[in-house]
Amino acid sequence: MNKNKPNPITRRKSRQIMVGNVPVGGDAPISVQSMTNTETCDVDATVAQVQSLERAGADIVRISVPSMDAAEAFGAIKSRVKVPLVADIHFDYKIALRVAELGVDCLRINPGNIGSEDRVRSVVAAARDRGIPIRIGVNAGSLEKDLQKKYGEPTAEALVESALRHIDILDRLNFHDFKLSLKASDVFLAVEAYQLIADQIEQPLHLGITEAGGLRSGTVKSAVGLGMLLRQGIGDTLRVSLAADPVEEIKVGFDILKSLKLRNKGINFIACPSCSRQNFDVIKVMNELEARTEDILTPLDVSVIGCVVNGPGEAKETVIGLTGGTPNNLIYIDGKPNHKVTNNNLVDELERLIRSKVAEKNKQQQDLITKA
Repeated sequence: MNKNKPNPITRRKSRQIMVGNVPVGGDAPISVQSMTNTETCDVDATVAQVQSLERAGADIVRISVPSMDAAEAFGAIKSRVKVPLVADIHFDYKIALRVAELGVDCLRINPGNIGSEDRVRSVVAAARDRGIPIRIGVNAGSLEKDLQKKYGEPTAEALVESALRHIDILDRLNFHDFKLSLKASDVFLAVEAYQLIADQIEQPLHLGITEAGGLRSGTVKSAVGLGMLLRQGIGDTLRVSLAADPVEEIKVGFDILKSLKLRNKGINFIACPSCSRQNFDVIKVMNELEARTEDILTPLDVSVIGCVVNGPGEAKETVIGLTGGTPNNLIYIDGKPNHKVTNNNLVDELERLIRSKVAEKNKQQQDLITKA
């Protein structure tokens, strides 16, 4: 089996910061995050959504905090969840100071739009005293007016110039624990901006194609843009921005990382698109199997191939493999033929085997931790 080949991607060297208990940058795994879309002051609804994102595997969750009432709600939310929370704040520095008191794990602000340097200095001091990092977020849709006039339209150079202005403020205050995002809805604009900034700063980069679109179109756009950057070693944390359930952002984010062998979480299904050679309904089996195993976060390679043309070859490279055959289908375990199964109980049998292997892997991991 060759699934453990070294990853050919060499990541950009970056300074590591801590968002709560999650390391971002350096040699830490690329973290996946999302943002709530509930009304922040509706504490119960927001907590429920954060918890659903936690269950999906989110490393970090961002919450918009547009008012002091929302800041107080943020504190209540923070006390009820485990995942690190980022407060998204614009203009009002007092909100940043309040959520810092309430235990925020990261502040998403742009130093240039929260007022005078005295106000920025007070926010930075609060962040420094409490070990809170800052995320600078530059967006093509909200560039400063003078940059819009200078460049005529959003360009990669304009995004970088905007970012460097905000960074310069933090540099003057000797604050270096920040990460940066340079987002645009245009794939090539976003990619070029990240490429330009990557060699100019040492801080971690938060990747995203902003306002990417609906579930299907946004997934494609994000996979193309983020994939280009990640393949070049650029990126320390990411969000897939979809007009869809935020849980889908987490799933797609991990799928992108999984496809590049940068991170492995959950079941990695290798499945054929199906054709007239199939001995069972591959699409139906996969839809049901994916739905049943969404809760599994332990990495596991599983192949589901409808015929004997590619089935045996794929099955030999996965932990569990299913190859369609007549009259019965063949199950492979750890790359070797194990037993046959009829079409009547395919999904039940595959789910049983997957959960058994996951339990086995988890026990092995726990044994290693115990021995250590």
